[in-house]
Amino acid sequence: MATPLMRFLVLALAFVVSGCATTQPDAVLRGDPLDVMFLQMMLPHHQQGVEMVALAEDRAQNEELRMLAAAIEQTQATEAGTMRDWLTSWGEPLTAPPDSHSGHGGMRQSDPEEVARLSALRGPEFDKRLLNVMIAHQDDAVQMARWETGSGADREVKNLADRIDKSRTAQIGMMKKFLDRA
Repeated sequence: MATPLMRFLVLALAFVVSGCATTQPDAVLRGDPLDVMFLQMMLPHHQQGVEMVALAEDRAQNEELRMLAAAIEQTQATEAGTMRDWLTSWGEPLTAPPDSHSGHGGMRQSDPEEVARLSALRGPEFDKRLLNVMIAHQDDAVQMARWETGSGADREVKNLADRIDKSRTAQIGMMKKFLDRA
């Protein structure tokens, strides 16, 4: 009859033999493929968002919109730094090869031509256009974040995704109110 100590030793030996007991000190940690994919998709999305809201500083007429845009710019720049740090620490590239995520809905970004059109506008026209573009842009972030919270593995990445979901949902609500008043 096997004693509890004997069962423990057999189980411990099985882990050692299978390589599950410990990580080698010189091994490169790698992120879960789904978490990596989320970060590689979200990073350029954030960078594009930062680029668009930065335009509001000298183009937006609505002071509240300028303040929201500055907050979005700071938040997304900080989050992008965190994403870069995780990918780098895992030894993963910051971007994936082109079309590598097409089976998962592809990269969700605003149309680059739309971003170019934004930079040509000022005042009330800019405000309305930025709000419409950013509502769609932030909704894409919410959808990607919800996918990560349901499918990802890394707790920190899932926590970031949850914060993105909540903050972008709140931003969309604010932007819709701004549009109603425009």
